[in-house]
Amino acid sequence: MKYKAPGKCPVCSEKLSITKLSCPKCSTAIEGDFQPCEFCRLKEEDLEFVKVFIRSRGNIKDVEKELGISYPTVRGKLDSVIKGLGYEVTTKESIKDSEDKTVARNEILDQLSKGEISPKEATEQIKNL
Repeated sequence: MKYKAPGKCPVCSEKLSITKLSCPKCSTAIEGDFQPCEFCRLKEEDLEFVKVFIRSRGNIKDVEKELGISYPTVRGKLDSVIKGLGYEVTTKESIKDSEDKTVARNEILDQLSKGEISPKEATEQIKNL
């Protein structure tokens, strides 16, 4: 019976590396420091979701039907896969928040350049964003 290789250390949760590969037919063995594929590190439920998503050609309506889940749940599972692959999930809210902080930061810097606030006040205001 073959088992799926674990992707994370059960002790510290660090990504595991593969140190030995062997051929089941001729018993050739290769030792080194190999990284498993990105998808191999996904949780089993995320990997199953990816399979359904691919079979559905990315059609969220079809994914909803096959898994019997709602649109927000599909989006949440997709976000989980994206994070599991090591990418950042950007949402409309996070983009808006980032834009708002940029505008606020620029206003503080304008006030500083006009002498309306001190460098210490500007630093404190920027830290509080």
